[in-house]
Amino acid sequence: MALSVKKMTIGLVILAVISTVTMVLSWQQTQQIRAFNQAVSTGKAPQTERQSFEAKYAVAYWLAKNERYKEATLLFTKLIDGTPALQRSAVLHNIGNMFFLKAIQVTGGNDNSTRDEVEYLLTQAMTSYKNALKADNSNWGTRRNYDRVMSLLPEKPTPGVGESDNPGLIMGNIPNGLP
Repeated sequence: MALSVKKMTIGLVILAVISTVTMVLSWQQTQQIRAFNQAVSTGKAPQTERQSFEAKYAVAYWLAKNERYKEATLLFTKLIDGTPALQRSAVLHNIGNMFFLKAIQVTGGNDNSTRDEVEYLLTQAMTSYKNALKADNSNWGTRRNYDRVMSLLPEKPTPGVGESDNPGLIMGNIPNGLP
């Protein structure tokens, strides 16, 4: 009987040590997560897991939220290659959002350069949303934004129809009329 009590005591001590080690490791991980979230919420690179997808994504997202679109686009673009479809879709969705927001900010002028810039930005947003939907078609936010952008873009004229009925303008290297 003494032997079984001794074995039971040793087993309980081992169990207590394992439980203590597990609690300490969990506490350390929780502290790392808090530090990571604090760094990301202030736009700083986290001290731990600097090269993780989540860290890079969070920094790029913070930059985009603070209208630093060029830096955010560069970071997001680096994240596209080699990521699973769901993550790639999220990155492309955010790139599309940046172009869309920038187009909304630029809107207001009536001159051709402003209109051309807005059209370019909306086209870039459309392309990004389209690629995001190819990667993962289940995101309703991406679908909605894609539809919005498509409704804002001017329709492409059909060749040979409309103001330029002259086929020579559409097919520039084919002569118009007889020599």
